[in-house]
Amino acid sequence: MIPTEDASARKREIEEKLKQEQETLSFIRENLEKSDQLTKGMVSILSSFERRLMQLENSIIPVHKQTENLQRLQENVDKTLFNLDHVISYYHVAKDTDKIIREGPAGRLDEYLACIAKIQKAVEYFQDNNPDSPELNTVKARFEKGKELLEGEFRNLLTRYSKPVPPILILDAIGVDEELEVQEEVTLEHLPEAVLQDIIVISGWLVEYGRNQDFMNVYYQIRSSQLDRSIKGLKEHFRKNSANSGILYSPAVQSKRKDTPTKKVPKRPGTIRKAQNLLKQYSQHGLDGKKGGSNLTPLEGHDHVRHLPEGVVDKHGSGSGKDDVLDIEIDSYIHCISTFVKLAQSEYALLTEIIPEHHQKKTFDSLIQEALDNLMLEGDNIVSAARRAIMRHDYSAVLTIFPILRHLKQTKPDFDSTLQGTAASTKNKLPSLITSMETIGAKALEEFADSIKNDPDKEYNMPKDGTVHELTSNAILFLQQLLDFQETAGAMLASQESSSSASSYSSDFSRRLLSTYICKVLGNLQLNLLSKSKVYEDSALSAIFLHNNYNYILKSLEKSELIQLVAVTHKKAESSYRELIEQQIQMYQRSWVKVTEHLTDRNMPAFQPGTKGFNDGLEELCKTQKGWAIPDKEQRDSIRQAQKKVVSEAYKTFLYANISFTKNPEKYHKYRPQEVEEMIERLFDTSA
Repeated sequence: MIPTEDASARKREIEEKLKQEQETLSFIRENLEKSDQLTKGMVSILSSFERRLMQLENSIIPVHKQTENLQRLQENVDKTLFNLDHVISYYHVAKDTDKIIREGPAGRLDEYLACIAKIQKAVEYFQDNNPDSPELNTVKARFEKGKELLEGEFRNLLTRYSKPVPPILILDAIGVDEELEVQEEVTLEHLPEAVLQDIIVISGWLVEYGRNQDFMNVYYQIRSSQLDRSIKGLKEHFRKNSANSGILYSPAVQSKRKDTPTKKVPKRPGTIRKAQNLLKQYSQHGLDGKKGGSNLTPLEGHDHVRHLPEGVVDKHGSGSGKDDVLDIEIDSYIHCISTFVKLAQSEYALLTEIIPEHHQKKTFDSLIQEALDNLMLEGDNIVSAARRAIMRHDYSAVLTIFPILRHLKQTKPDFDSTLQGTAASTKNKLPSLITSMETIGAKALEEFADSIKNDPDKEYNMPKDGTVHELTSNAILFLQQLLDFQETAGAMLASQESSSSASSYSSDFSRRLLSTYICKVLGNLQLNLLSKSKVYEDSALSAIFLHNNYNYILKSLEKSELIQLVAVTHKKAESSYRELIEQQIQMYQRSWVKVTEHLTDRNMPAFQPGTKGFNDGLEELCKTQKGWAIPDKEQRDSIRQAQKKVVSEAYKTFLYANISFTKNPEKYHKYRPQEVEEMIERLFDTSA
């Protein structure tokens, strides 16, 4: 049972807590009431603010919309005014541009093109917006006039500033100065840079806006004329400067290289002109028999010089004026070929800056036609002249073709590269000319070989002294020219071979063909000389004649590379000729038998008058043979010595063995041995 005291205390404690809770509850209630009052006040304020905002919005939005409409109207007015001004300007374009268009684009191309751009825009406007207006026709006419003047300016600039390239600059560009180890690259400036840029701009405008390709025809016609004039100018330069001096003066080179003031024309082989003269003389006189004698130009050691016909070059002289002209023409043509390639390359580089890409090849093809056709025509004329000359049996004509043909073939890779992309008919022109030259050249070679074989044996055309026949000297001179053109001559011969053989064509094949040809000529010559030798009634003179010719052939072969070329197909040619020479010496020596036979025992009569027959025979033989010729001093001395030895020894033996056969020995012993030797020493000496 809980004590009363504790219960009372407990009760009081609970009552106090209850009181505190009641007070807290009252505080909370009061605060809630205050919060409700504040909330009601805030709601009232917000409601009032919302009402005011709505009133403000209802007032501002109409004003804003009205302002926005006003701004839009202002913008529309501005645009309308601007467009109106722009449209009105189109109606004034014709008037505003009249002066500039009439004065043309010269000197103010940029301003002129800006003016045409305005006209072009006016044309577009009226076409789109008012195609029936008279203003459209006006601006159209003004645009066409402007385009016409631009085309005229294009033509005028090209015509005024396109000049032929000076010959001295061409010679620098193609690099004919052989004294320079490394040729300087020469840039050809066809047009001043400022002019070129104007032409490029006009070309671009005509392509993009002019819708006209006529200017391309204008371009190729003007540039074609200058290309052709440049080449013709070089030819004229050759005629004026080469005829007298043989050199081409070049101030451009002099200014750069003080030690080399001249440009030398590359020389053709030194004996070509002489060979042409000799062969021409032969063709004119040898075949028709109107002139005899020999045209032998001596080799070293040949001191017996035959008289050269009038107009023929000796080894210290020069050719006639006609031959000089021929040399100049050939050199000129060779240089013109190189010039064409160089200038054509330069023209193409210029063309690519001016002409649209898809028109470049066609325009270039047209541009080069005149100059190319002129060169090919000149080449065809050379072929025709050679053909006519061959018909007249003038085989020197092929010597004219050799240097030209060699140069054409050397130039062909650059030629083909330059003409790449042109029409097939254009690209085939040079190969056709080369083929024609090879064909006529091969014909000349073959007919020359036949002419050597068939040259008639005419008594009045034979050298009276048994020296070298003009047929031999001409044949050797002709063959020597082939040394400088071995590849060209071989290709000539190969071009006439069957397709199966030609397909395996190589430098070795060409060399063998040329060797075979030379051996054929030499073989024909040997057969003809043997036949000609029979014209002589005296077999000893016949032997001397063959000896001289064989010896001349051998020495000529040995002094040049002909012997190596012959050896390609005939390795024993040298020894064969030595055997032939020795055989003829032995044949000649038999002529002395009729002299020395009087000194033999079996031919002595009882009273021993042998020396009488010896004296008569000796005198007769020496008198006859003194007028014969052996041009080769070494051979002449050798034959004399051999004959002196044989005759002198036999004579001495005879004298000593028969010294007492008569009381009057001086009657028979007319000559002392030394005098006999001196008589033999004077053989083959027409000056003695």
